[in-house]
Amino acid sequence: MIQERILELVDYALTTGLVEKEDKLFTINKLLELFEVDDIEDATIEEYAKRPAMTQESAEAALEGILEDMMAYAYEHGIMKENSIVYKDLFDTKIMGCLMPRPSEVRARFKALYENESSLAATDYFYKLSCDSNYIRRQRIKKDQKWTTNTEFGTLDVTINLSKPEKDPKAIAAAKNAKQSAYPKCLLCPENEGYAGRVNHPARQNHRIIPLTINNSEWFFQYSPYVYYNEHCIVFNSKHTPMKIERATFGKILDFVEQFPHYFVGSNADLPIVGGSILTHDHFQGGHYTFAMEKAPIEKEIEFKGFSDVKAGIVKWPMSVIRITGPDKERLIELADKILLAWRGYTDEAAFVFASTDGEPHNTITPIARRRGTDFELDLVLRNNITTEEHPMGVYHPHAKLHHIKKENIGLIEVMGLAVLPARLKPEMEELREAILKGKDLRSTETLASHADWAEEFLAKYAAKGVQISEENIDDVIHEEIGLVFNEVLKCAGVYKCTEEGRRAFCRFVDTVNA
Repeated sequence: MIQERILELVDYALTTGLVEKEDKLFTINKLLELFEVDDIEDATIEEYAKRPAMTQESAEAALEGILEDMMAYAYEHGIMKENSIVYKDLFDTKIMGCLMPRPSEVRARFKALYENESSLAATDYFYKLSCDSNYIRRQRIKKDQKWTTNTEFGTLDVTINLSKPEKDPKAIAAAKNAKQSAYPKCLLCPENEGYAGRVNHPARQNHRIIPLTINNSEWFFQYSPYVYYNEHCIVFNSKHTPMKIERATFGKILDFVEQFPHYFVGSNADLPIVGGSILTHDHFQGGHYTFAMEKAPIEKEIEFKGFSDVKAGIVKWPMSVIRITGPDKERLIELADKILLAWRGYTDEAAFVFASTDGEPHNTITPIARRRGTDFELDLVLRNNITTEEHPMGVYHPHAKLHHIKKENIGLIEVMGLAVLPARLKPEMEELREAILKGKDLRSTETLASHADWAEEFLAKYAAKGVQISEENIDDVIHEEIGLVFNEVLKCAGVYKCTEEGRRAFCRFVDTVNA
């Protein structure tokens, strides 16, 4: 069986372009070595040759089964230590590493496509490579649940992330007992490229990164292994240095979209609660996708003194967004820096905005850059991470009544209108679905009780409209209501609310920038 699977995997690599014809025998031999097999019998080769030729589509469909069979063989023969998700992920990445071109080859191909064709051709090649190499696990990502919900602010995207595997108990124990290592320092460091991994750090033999120069500094470009949207990429500093929103940040993200005008790019904020999950390594996220926030119109045009050449406005969005647009990126950098510096030091007690308390800074910005034809555009999302006794996780954070759906930080992706919800919701919503359909007590279990107030509220709403909840519509109802909860989450995270009072407070800040 293993001989046949080796031939099949090499066929996959040839079909997808991971391996050139000249490297076929070399790749077979690398796999024979990995599986401690001496040769492939002539009869196996002859029998395999009778198979129909693979296509890209059939190759993609076959990969998961090929790898599963290979790992079963490896475990049975003592080559793979444990038959569990963490060890399997380490081992199947090692398998795919045997098929990968060297980093220099990937970078040369990317550079040639960029220079001779287009930035789009270069990213198309690199994204396909990242998928074909199983670095982006297509079969897992297909399991993610995705839908949209229409709101007064546009169509929000919702996903329940099921592609990130949970660690098994043996791996957790092994990680606890493993020698602590500072190499690589984090998941975004360049040293991850080709790294074998360990029980407390993912394998990256199938991982490649592209060097970039943005704003005269050395950065790298890669894709996220857990793509939340099309071509979800990460642009990260070549050095392990903390996140920081400053004037240079605006220069970097605008330089990136000048080089890759078909992508947006943005940065998480640089403070806890309102920032992303990784604050220790300076990085941005981008991709080839249009979010609801990008489609949101200007609600109120504003002017900044000395910047009559830059269009500006407050965006109709539940979070507090200033959008500035113009053809000269240096002017946008200058204005964005002025807004940032004003916001860092801004306090408005009437609006419950405090620049700092007890020496702890609270104000920062989540910036997003894109191209609009020949214009550059920056969305500057005002953030504040102050906490109170009533809201210990953050005043401008999902409030406690919404935690049954979303309690994690509202980072860049959520800010733009895509809810990334935890995997726990899949079984929880299945339990709720059954309880509603069978008329069970919505407080009969701990899981149901956590969603009971919400469920009773929306069931009453549909009952008032004369809508009967049934097997045919319950999934749509639950999806719709989760999306509406996310809409409320974004409203919570908005420093200035979308009310007359909120807009007056927002304009007071704009006046301060102009003072």
